[in-house]
Amino acid sequence: QVQLVESGGGLVQPGGSLRLSCAASGSIFSIAGMGWYRQAPGKQRELVANIITGRSPNYASSVTGRFTISRDDAKNTVELQMSSLKPEATAVYYCNARVRSGGSSSHYDYWGRGTQVTVSS
Repeated sequence: QVQLVESGGGLVQPGGSLRLSCAASGSIFSIAGMGWYRQAPGKQRELVANIITGRSPNYASSVTGRFTISRDDAKNTVELQMSSLKPEATAVYYCNARVRSGGSSSHYDYWGRGTQVTVSS
């Protein structure tokens, strides 16, 4: 099994910054990609940013230039640095990883439990 554990959410004022972290653990053979999604109340879950192995980071247009995603393949971690936060960024943020676990021949998506980010004055 594979577990994803997020940390770093919280309350921040508009214009502020937050850093989210996610660590993958368990029976991991390889990771094809890691990223962050978010889901605001009443809305569908949407991609915020991800890094596919061997490719450049990919960002939602709404966060480009303000958010930065980074991956540490040695530690199986992914981080999201969020700056110039706006109230519309308020959501539950979920870590995602596409993992091939030990004994499996395919990659599957795994999700963290989510961490709340609230941008409000």
